[in-house]
Amino acid sequence: MIRKNQRHLNKLHVFMDILIIIGSYLLAWAIKFEEALFKQDFSRVDIKIYVITLVVIVPAFIILYALFGLYAPKRTHGPMYELWSIVRGDALGIGILVLVLYLAKIVDYSRTMLFIFAAIDIGLEIIARVFLRKVLRSLRKKGFNQKHILLVGYSRAAESYIDRIISNPQWGYHVLGILDDNVPENTKYRGERIIGKVSELEKTIRGNDLDEVVITLGLAEYDKLESVANICEKQGVHTKFIPDYNNIIPTKPFIEDVQGLPVVNIRNVPLTNSGNRFVKRAMDLVIGSIALVIFSPVMLITAILVKCSSPGKIIYKQERVGLHSKTFNMYKFRSMADKKDGSDITGWTVKEDPRVTKVGKFIRKTSIDELPQLINVIKGDMSLVGPRPERPIYVERFKEEIPRYMVKHQVRPGMTGWAQINGLRGDTSISKRIEFDIYYIENWSFGFDMEILFGTVFKGFVNKNAY
Repeated sequence: MIRKNQRHLNKLHVFMDILIIIGSYLLAWAIKFEEALFKQDFSRVDIKIYVITLVVIVPAFIILYALFGLYAPKRTHGPMYELWSIVRGDALGIGILVLVLYLAKIVDYSRTMLFIFAAIDIGLEIIARVFLRKVLRSLRKKGFNQKHILLVGYSRAAESYIDRIISNPQWGYHVLGILDDNVPENTKYRGERIIGKVSELEKTIRGNDLDEVVITLGLAEYDKLESVANICEKQGVHTKFIPDYNNIIPTKPFIEDVQGLPVVNIRNVPLTNSGNRFVKRAMDLVIGSIALVIFSPVMLITAILVKCSSPGKIIYKQERVGLHSKTFNMYKFRSMADKKDGSDITGWTVKEDPRVTKVGKFIRKTSIDELPQLINVIKGDMSLVGPRPERPIYVERFKEEIPRYMVKHQVRPGMTGWAQINGLRGDTSISKRIEFDIYYIENWSFGFDMEILFGTVFKGFVNKNAY
């Protein structure tokens, strides 16, 4: 059923894109040749060449959109994926067209009109897709347009996958159940139950209208992997494999081809590349400096309020662990009563904590207390985006308790991060935070940083877990 729905959805996307491309082209033409249009004087405009070009542009752009994955299923992709694909498709299409016009020595065709067309088309495509995405996600949350899947194997991978499905109802995933040989039937994990043995896979596929089988076998059962994959292939059902060693293999593995033998690198960190580091540092300096100027009135008012609310220093310095596990002093507006005996240095802040002042409670809740860290960003201790830094005492503890905890120190810590805009701030799971931090580290890009910054502006300032 979902495959049929996906085909209909793809046809809708293509039809919508065709209309937008034609409409953008005609609007760009009208803007460029407004005078000729209203005076109905087309003597200086060769309309024929513009019509012929449009006939070429429409299928060419549809093909480019397909090549950049705009018609592939995107249930689990964020909006930035589509936005970037649209920009790349239009940029490449316009670039090729300009090159062809140059090589063919066609001088009567307006290049300016092409750039106007590209700007309009990108804008309209983004608006249309954002609207369509919201409609589809709303329908999926209500139980429509569901993708029916079966999990084979109960493991940490299965639990992690179910956790994500439940946390993202807009994906529209419905889990039929789990097949496993080691857990009793009807055992449940977050409502999803064991419905049979792995040996019943073929019968289960035949008896249900499945869209996908997800292999989530435990490490000890990988001897079954080939036979399970063969059964799925034989039944013609789409199959995915989620390895049960995701605590070792990176989220975006770098795979080398050694004469036909795939070799997976254990850790892929884009920011080890000097070019990527330069881009990120330049972004920190430019945006950090602008933000410091913009927020300076807020910081001045906060400094006065902090000073008036209780005696002590305005800026609170706290030792944190940063890049390559080196310590630095992180700056914050003081939100607690200044204690000379140092009793406020250790221990988590708890709800109704008596150490927090009235002003402190407000600036912690709204994250205003974090604004002095813009100075840390400009100094190079921190980045605008990255894993949040922790105190040395907790780093020593967590690195023993939480697998892969120290991976976060391979990049500069950040004022905000992927974990924070997903609600993992304050008194929340450290293990979950590390999962999000490692995903960010392994999937870093300039676009990803911008997505997190925008996310922080719209939903990351107010911290419901700040006490």
